[in-house]
This record gives sequence, structure tokens and C-alpha cells, in this order.
Amino acid sequence: MHAYVGPHQAVSVNDFIELALGTPAELWLGVDGESEVERAARLDAARDILADNPGLPDDVTRVVAEVIEAHVPQLFNVVPLARPATGRRRASRKGAAA
Repeated sequence: MHAYVGPHQAVSVNDFIELALGTPAELWLGVDGESEVERAARLDAARDILADNPGLPDDVTRVVAEVIEAHVPQLFNVVPLARPATGRRRASRKGAAA
């Protein structure tokens, strides 16, 4: 089975990340052993991309939140805790004004 996003075939997790972001993750995270010149060029390219697409951070945040919501409970076996009842009810605004 092949996975395609638009005309692009995604064969790894990094491929899906790159297709979701529109840029390779290494552009934002860097790579081990990069020189200062490479780092400066990478950051310069990242600034240009952000200048051309100021909504990118919001898009990335939304994608990350969706991934966390969909997968973190299974990855970490997280169970939401019930909030204890306080035994008191707040007065409604209508009731408080009377």
C-alpha cells in the first residue's frame, strides 16, 4: 500500500511531517554537526519562509495539537482524571441580581 499526499508519496514519518509543514523539519530543528555558516544560512532561509507565510506558526501549532490529541493517550496510556465535586453550585447571574 502506498500513501500519497496530493501528488507526493510519503514513505516515512519525516515525509508526512515535511508535507504537513511544507518544509523539511531539519530547517527548523537543525542537524547534528552543522557549521556556523550552515546554521546561519538555515536560519536565514527560515526567516524568509516566515516572512512569506506569517500564518505558518499557527498552522504548525494546530497540526501538532491534532497529533498530540490523536496519539498521546495511546503512546503514554494517559487517563483523564475526574474533577472532584465541590458540593457548591455557583449562583447564576440572573439569580445573583435578584
